[in-house]
Amino acid sequence: MKIVDSKSFGIAVKVYRKAQSLTQEKVANYSNVGVRFIVDLEKGKPTCELDKALYVAKMLGIKFDVPVENQ
Repeated sequence: MKIVDSKSFGIAVKVYRKAQSLTQEKVANYSNVGVRFIVDLEKGKPTCELDKALYVAKMLGIKFDVPVENQ
């Protein structure tokens, strides 16, 4: 899955959550965020806090690999 914006990020979070049979409430509890945050994140709300969003993604096992070219 290619993540190019907040909407595709939210879709990825939802796909990973559902693949693990987790509810939004459980993910919120495990990630120490509110359920509303998870709802907004999965809907692709562009103003979600990046640190929290990345923490939720990490908790769900979403990995980001950014190639860095040598200069």
